Amino acid sequence: MGCTAQDVIAALRAGAATVAEHRDELIELDRVIGDADHGENMDRGFRAVVAKAETAAPETPGGVLKLCATVLISTVGGASGPLYGTAFLRAAAAVGDASELDGAAVAKAVQAGLEGVVARGRAAAGDKTMVDALTPAVEAAKSAAESGESPAKVLAAAAEAAHRGAQATEPLVARKGRASYLGERSAGHIDPGARSTALLLSAFAEASGARS
Repeated sequence: MGCTAQDVIAALRAGAATVAEHRDELIELDRVIGDADHGENMDRGFRAVVAKAETAAPETPGGVLKLCATVLISTVGGASGPLYGTAFLRAAAAVGDASELDGAAVAKAVQAGLEGVVARGRAAAGDKTMVDALTPAVEAAKSAAESGESPAKVLAAAAEAAHRGAQATEPLVARKGRASYLGERSAGHIDPGARSTALLLSAFAEASGARS
């Protein structure tokens, strides 16, 4: 079963609910190594995304992803808005005007999202950023897609890998972003951007799996 525009909206709705549920956790993670605003910014941004998507109702998955990017860039403060916005914008461009997305297209979107984040943030795997969650997510998504898996299973594979990647940021010393100012003191804490990335991918996977 392909992933339609309405399915993408449903996934974003699930993502917004997950971000709201974990808002305080994300604030706390960011408090110790950042500006303590990641949870609040993400919550505000995804609430705005859902409100806009449900009224504008784009007709293609790419249209929904592009709308998401625009809203996040305009409503989310700090580094998260531009980074997530660029990720969704690149994902939108990757899927084009297709009316439905198969597993391969979803994997392509995840990869494009990673490429956008890398281009915008100039971070690499091991720098203790959301790239550490997205990089293994892309590899897992590709592998699942190459096996002919559905969009839901591609996203599930990506989410599982992203959670492992996010957890693996805990012992790292940050080399990018606000956390890098702390030097060695940034070790011992999970990166909030990597955590929110994993949470969103899990929500997207669960929403996709619920309809398949």
